[in-house]
Amino acid sequence: MVCTTCEKKLQAVACPEKWKEGSNSRKINENKAIGKTKKYAPYATGKAAKCKVCKSTLHQEGLYCHGCAYKKGLCAMCGKQILDTKNYKQSAK
Repeated sequence: MVCTTCEKKLQAVACPEKWKEGSNSRKINENKAIGKTKKYAPYATGKAAKCKVCKSTLHQEGLYCHGCAYKKGLCAMCGKQILDTKNYKQSAK
C-alpha cells in the first residue's frame, strides 16, 4: 500500500515476462552460475532494510512492510498517513 507520489518509485516486477516477442534477455546454452548478469536478490544480506514496527526484512525500499503499513494506514515507502483505520476491525495476529 503506497501513496500516489511513491507509485513512481516502485521497482519493476521481479520476474518480468521473458518470452514476449523481441526479448533478447535469454542466451542459448548460457551457464547461469557464472554469468555476468546481475541477479535479483530480494533478501540480500548487504543493505537489507527492516520494517520499523515488526523488524522483518523488506523486499523493496521503504519504511514499513505491507502488513504493518495496512494495519496503521500508512504508505509503505514514505510513512505518510493515507488511510483512516479508526473504524476498522483489525486483529493483531
